[in-house]
Amino acid sequence: MNELVKIEEPKVLFGYNQKLEDPRDGLTIFGPLENLRPYGIISGVISTKNGLEKFKKFLTEIEGPIYNRDNTSRPFFPGFNSVFKMEWSAKKIYHINIDESELGKCLYHEDVHSRTYQTVSLFADKIIAAKKDEHVDINLWVVIIPDEVYETCRPQSMLKKELVITKKTITKTRAKNLLAEPALWDDMNQAAKPFAFEANFHNQLKARLLKYTLPTQIIRESTLSPGDYLNAFGLPKRDFSKIRGHLAWSISTAAFYKTGGKPWKLADIRNGVCYIGLVYKKDDRSIDPRNACCAAQMFLDSGDGFVFKGAVGPWYNPKFGNFHLKPAQAEELIRMAIDTYKTAEGTYPNEIFLHAKTKFDDKEWEGFKRGAGENINVVGVTIKDHTPIKIYRDNSKFPILRGLAYINGPSSGYLWSVGFVPRLDTSLASEVPNPLYVEITQGKSEIKQVLQDILALTKLNYNACIYADGKPVTLRFADNIGDILTAAPLNKSEVPPLSFKYYI
Repeated sequence: MNELVKIEEPKVLFGYNQKLEDPRDGLTIFGPLENLRPYGIISGVISTKNGLEKFKKFLTEIEGPIYNRDNTSRPFFPGFNSVFKMEWSAKKIYHINIDESELGKCLYHEDVHSRTYQTVSLFADKIIAAKKDEHVDINLWVVIIPDEVYETCRPQSMLKKELVITKKTITKTRAKNLLAEPALWDDMNQAAKPFAFEANFHNQLKARLLKYTLPTQIIRESTLSPGDYLNAFGLPKRDFSKIRGHLAWSISTAAFYKTGGKPWKLADIRNGVCYIGLVYKKDDRSIDPRNACCAAQMFLDSGDGFVFKGAVGPWYNPKFGNFHLKPAQAEELIRMAIDTYKTAEGTYPNEIFLHAKTKFDDKEWEGFKRGAGENINVVGVTIKDHTPIKIYRDNSKFPILRGLAYINGPSSGYLWSVGFVPRLDTSLASEVPNPLYVEITQGKSEIKQVLQDILALTKLNYNACIYADGKPVTLRFADNIGDILTAAPLNKSEVPPLSFKYYI
């Protein structure tokens, strides 16, 4: 079976039950599908005084239209109120100030783990305290960080010797051993504590706030005001001058979604179907190289998304470089998903599609099948984005169309989720497009239907308001979610099934 087919571009649903291909067109003309806060967004902003002023200026800027250099491939942003039928005003801000001298004490620690932990604590402790204040009612926490935080609170980041105020007191190896077997002296255990957390400000802050169910939007100061951060040639280090409208679309849509709004959903998805993307991440804090965290991202036909944290265990095989759950853990994970689906939809799903980057083994699949029961059709789909196949068009300056699929068997095919889009008069790929390789490795379904579903799921990235993504949402954020779930020593009880918005 060899067949070359063109899958019709999926449409998404907006206000007044209207369908269009491009989320930006739909939001501009019809508005969002669902708005739960017509009175507007009440922002909690934690930043330096300088960061607050930059954010206020940004909110004023997005009140009116913002244009890109190219408004065909990247449509202009009409204004927040015009798009979402609500305000995001600088007048509705609850501000928590981060004193620059206090921040400096955290940032000038020689060890990156201690530096990041203390910096995150400075922000997180203040947000959590505000959460406990019954007089504070915040829809969204906007965390504005100086670029210095971004640059120095990342893995492998180094601090110039002349900036070091606090010397490191413990090595990573010693800290790792103390985390596994604590010492009798508490000061040594406290020195080791930061090493239980990932040295990444973004991931660690998200992880430490999960149990408080606080949606956050983390933004660098240079994103809000790139003209204030120049290189040696007097040019912006991060030049957004050509895509200011695109930036406004993405930040605004993410903020709207995180406050409980529903920008859009898939228009023609089948009822009773849910899609689950499996997440694996090696636990680098563990002495056992096999230990990994597993999780699942579930997306409903309504567009809602949930994340479930599974158990940490020996799921990684160093010899083959792949991940597999034990049957009991696979059963537990899919049951959590089904129970959440029942709570959200009022009934059980008819079909579950499990998306993963690697194939499922037979024992693992037995667990998934047992957890789903006899009345739910479970299908395992492997999706890989590195394939050796390319297709060129003769006598054309444009690459092949997005949505082209080459079906090479009853259960496998290649799907071009990027490529030329006539509506935009451009390609979504900067080079010759690479396809996704899709294979049904467990269970039964029609391969063309599976390819159609995957193409549709490229439309559900609420973190970037674009025509379509190159990956389905089930896999787009898999690495990011894995990074967050392993960024702090979280127990399963601290991370109940949570909305997708707390992770992006």
